[in-house]
Amino acid sequence: MPDVLAAVDLGSNSFHMVVARYSHGQIIIIDRLREMVRLGAGVEQNGRIDKDVAARALGCLERFGQRLRDMHADSVRVVGTNALRLARRKQAFLERAREALGHPIEIISGMEEARLIYSGVAHTVPGEPGRRLVVDIGGGSTELIIGEGLAPLELESLQMGCVSLSERFFSDGKISQKRLQSARLASRLELTPVQAAYRRRGWEHTIGSSGTARAIGEAIRELDPSAKAITPAGLERLLRYIGEAGHVRDLRLAAITDDRRPVFPGGVAILTEVLDVLGIREMRIAEGAMREGLLYDMVGRFTDEDARERTVRAMQHRYHVDFAQAERVETTVLDFLEQVRGPWKLDDPLADLSLKWASRLHEVGLDVSHSGYHHHGAYLTENADMPGFSREEQRLLARLVGGHRRKLTLDGLDELLPPWDRSALVLIVLLRLSVLLHRGRSPDAMPDIECTARTRSLEVRFPARWLREHPLTIADLQQEVDFLKPLGFRLRVFS
Repeated sequence: MPDVLAAVDLGSNSFHMVVARYSHGQIIIIDRLREMVRLGAGVEQNGRIDKDVAARALGCLERFGQRLRDMHADSVRVVGTNALRLARRKQAFLERAREALGHPIEIISGMEEARLIYSGVAHTVPGEPGRRLVVDIGGGSTELIIGEGLAPLELESLQMGCVSLSERFFSDGKISQKRLQSARLASRLELTPVQAAYRRRGWEHTIGSSGTARAIGEAIRELDPSAKAITPAGLERLLRYIGEAGHVRDLRLAAITDDRRPVFPGGVAILTEVLDVLGIREMRIAEGAMREGLLYDMVGRFTDEDARERTVRAMQHRYHVDFAQAERVETTVLDFLEQVRGPWKLDDPLADLSLKWASRLHEVGLDVSHSGYHHHGAYLTENADMPGFSREEQRLLARLVGGHRRKLTLDGLDELLPPWDRSALVLIVLLRLSVLLHRGRSPDAMPDIECTARTRSLEVRFPARWLREHPLTIADLQQEVDFLKPLGFRLRVFS
């Protein structure tokens, strides 16, 4: 367990970094950095990131990178949220961002963002009985989570945020009651589909997290010093103040900082509708948010509470995986990986983890159909909500599961971020061999098999007697040689 951990949140509005020490079960924050980048406003219609916004973002990441320079890879997590989820042409930006930070960037789904937000809040608010509703208004999305204790029960990520809504209704800075009403209506339309499910589940306490909710709470207290929490009445008072100001430059409350003014009206419109649609009478503000959730998630990975492990086990049960077969494949493929790790430069921990997860999930598609089940499995692993997983981890896992049998192509491998755009093929080869060798589902242990790796080639040496006793395996291996040859990969089998 590293002494110091760092979490970086590349939000649609602001970039945040927290550095913390883990001591006696608690996260102790020792440093915080925040810069308003407004990345969400820089994602153009064609999916490109505006060059000026990209330059601003990379400058921020270089400054963050200086603080992270001496930290080990496994003690730092960097995640991108809604703006990077929406950006379609981001490969070059992500590679430059990784170089600036010195660490890779994980793009997480809205549901994973919601899970991490809840974890950050649940670990930093006083314990109290009953369910809580957590509301987090970000730059590009709004997360709603009902949970109890440390466990989230209902997760939702809505496509509206203070940046996106302000860009839509207040891009020129002008504010009017008519524009505020239009922004509120747009927010209500996003909230309506989840209203019934959330009210049916119910909660006792409501908590707002992150900067938008905190700034709104402070603004309400400036207008009414007796206010102890965010309430519908306080929001109506704040809306009147905003409407009467007429322009964002005339929002003069101390809580509304210069960098927050352009996006403040959108945030207030969203929060007003959240309280109205869900019937919330009072909302308190939490100190913790997604950054703290990331830190506690990292602690879990070091203390055998990795959310990804729980997710994989749940998927195995849900799709009726043969656990014994999965374990056999996993044991063999990890043995192969250990033998070829050096020549193929597979030192990244994700190489071990992805092969382990792929071994456990390679047959999930059988629950859909036996015909082409590897394709069904690839679809499930790439598109399912998988708590703990980043999108890149899911995409890599899907390529492994989809490539573990039958004819193999390179389709989709170039979409992976480095180094996996180059390394995924050799991971697939190792998984294919392991699955092939356990085709008979025999409980008998594998013999000692020697693997020698070279650039785009693999030599596999079996005990001669064992191969003679397994003629079907010989035929399968010869077919595998033929499958890999068109890809420029040479497999050689010896006894």
